[in-house]
Amino acid sequence: MAATPGAVGVIGAAEEIPAILAGTSGTRIVGATVTAVDDDETGSGAVLLAVNGTLMRGLKLSPNMAAAGATFIREATTEAVYRLWTINDDHPAMIRVTDGSGVGVAVEVWSVPAAGLAGILLAEPPGLSIGKVTLDDGSTVLGVIGEPALVEGQREITRFGGWRAYTAADGQAL
Repeated sequence: MAATPGAVGVIGAAEEIPAILAGTSGTRIVGATVTAVDDDETGSGAVLLAVNGTLMRGLKLSPNMAAAGATFIREATTEAVYRLWTINDDHPAMIRVTDGSGVGVAVEVWSVPAAGLAGILLAEPPGLSIGKVTLDDGSTVLGVIGEPALVEGQREITRFGGWRAYTAADGQAL
């Protein structure tokens, strides 16, 4: 993790994350110190987070970003190593693949206070987590990714290149 600016690794169960980030849990954060992206009045750092679904601006879970104190930075595309599924047409799941079948997925990059990251993760649907995501400019940021078991039996939507494009198709190209 030390080689990835802004990366943070958390060891512990999801319900422990707020206490871990607050430094009140016996579990610890490992890796390099979180690199500050923005400094607020308290001087605490922020991490970059790539979101690819309902956390995006104007969508169903976007209020979770505001509640976490996140600031929109830019639209981006991942490196072409991901595939995308719809989970019951409620939200997407992005999975990294190594077989050459991946595409670049449209994401939004946000600056999130480190403590706010826990609230975002805890409010995510089951099967989604925070991991490292590589963008098409070669940078690596934290991002929302899906567990492989989550996509079993779900419809793959990789060809749309992103959640917004899929939902805009409204079943026309399915």
